[in-house]
Amino acid sequence: MSQKAERRGIHVDQSELLCKKGCGYYGNPGWQGFCSKCWREEYQRARQKQIQEDWALAERLQREEEAAYASSQGAQSQPSLTTFSKFEEKKTNEKTRKVTTVKKFFSPSSRTGPKKAPPEKVGKGPSGRERPAENLLRDLREIFTPPWELASPTEESQEAKTPSPSISRQASLETDRVSRDFQEFLKNLKPGREILKQCRVFIDGMANKKDLSAEELSECVQDFYQNMADRLHSHFKGSSERVERVMDQVERYIMTRLYKNVFCPETTDDERKDLAVQKRIRALHWVTIQMLCVPVDEEIPEVSDNVVKAITDIIEMDSKHVPKEKLGCITRCSKHIFNAIKITKSEPASADDFLPTLIYIVLKANPPRLQSNIQYVTRFCNPSRLMTGEDGYYFTNLCCAVAFIEKLDAQSLNLSPEDFERYMSGQASPRRQEPEAWPPEPCGSPALGQVYQSLELLSGLGGRQERVLEGARRLESDLIDWREGVEREVRDILDRYPLDIRPPASAIDSDNVENDRLPPPLQPQVFAG
Repeated sequence: MSQKAERRGIHVDQSELLCKKGCGYYGNPGWQGFCSKCWREEYQRARQKQIQEDWALAERLQREEEAAYASSQGAQSQPSLTTFSKFEEKKTNEKTRKVTTVKKFFSPSSRTGPKKAPPEKVGKGPSGRERPAENLLRDLREIFTPPWELASPTEESQEAKTPSPSISRQASLETDRVSRDFQEFLKNLKPGREILKQCRVFIDGMANKKDLSAEELSECVQDFYQNMADRLHSHFKGSSERVERVMDQVERYIMTRLYKNVFCPETTDDERKDLAVQKRIRALHWVTIQMLCVPVDEEIPEVSDNVVKAITDIIEMDSKHVPKEKLGCITRCSKHIFNAIKITKSEPASADDFLPTLIYIVLKANPPRLQSNIQYVTRFCNPSRLMTGEDGYYFTNLCCAVAFIEKLDAQSLNLSPEDFERYMSGQASPRRQEPEAWPPEPCGSPALGQVYQSLELLSGLGGRQERVLEGARRLESDLIDWREGVEREVRDILDRYPLDIRPPASAIDSDNVENDRLPPPLQPQVFAG
């Protein structure tokens, strides 16, 4: 293995991206390496096994109850009719309580409350009593059968006419726009009215299932996708392109309406994972493009523009509400990465070049709620989109990139454990090392030689900055000295030439104290002629 390959420490064989069951579709770490189809089969198999075990346990409990009741009946003498009636009432109440307890214990969706059968449909024996076995089987059937399969058309129409409080709230502008677009799209389809009705019934039903786990919510949505796709295939007679186009609109409509309820639900630890990934990426801020051996030269303006666009697209993913739109952001980000690699290398990019660059973009962008967005796409996206095509390929690589970041260690970056720990703790940074610590061209890469020259330029800029700061400090000192000198000169002049402030001049006779001896003033006289 070459030195470059050893330094990279990042290599994923393309076969590792495929489903580990060997079906040929793309796998996903969220599905334990299976594709969506194989994962659903495994999940359904495990679920059916659990249902059978629960059913067997419930039947055993019922047989034990009936045997205990029969033995108590045989041990007693002939009771009176009144006593027998009271005993039957007590037994019925006890049996109802026990069946309810079994339902709550075994049902994963008991919080939604199964529909109660009408009294006239309950099976009764000859004596008018409910038959315990039939009653128990009916209750278990209500537990494990999806609600939309139990509901009759009359019940569905009633549910559609009575929206839940969360649906009846004032919708956002985006929700209104998506609803109008969906209805406009369905006008040109013959089964458009039926599709809209089924979607509304499904949304109303999902609004009452907020307490379900994320896996159960995902199972409900995926079952709806499958049932809707089967009906569309039978209607369009195998036209996959038309079915896919309708399913895209169905996904956009229902996931926009359900986004607030199913994105990062409280029943999961998605938020905790988001914080852990963000903290991990912040701690890895020191990882450079050279450590990952990313074949991208950001000094080229066109390459730098593609890198910025890729970062923008991966961050924009969090603002989208539909799984397909989130996948579109990932696809655009990946295409910008391929363009940047192609421009740098002047040749088409390979898969081994793409994954390290994607890791670098994720580290540089630190997208908000990254794990929640990945889980949201995994749970509620149309499964066929994740199994094949470029969307599925890019999404699988993003999951691998996040998994690599979570497990990133010193060996992956070709660092010593001591240096890795110092960088992680913030005690040192490779970007602050002296230029001599960097080899001129490690791994024989011209790009790393350019980095060495850049570090020299940065070192020179640091010296210039220190000189500018020193000059600023000298200027500040000179200004202070000048101000003190001016104040000192002013004080010397005032001491040498003090100001003599004289009182204002007084009147001419103000000092004459003998005014009383003066003759009186002359008075004008008038003479008559």
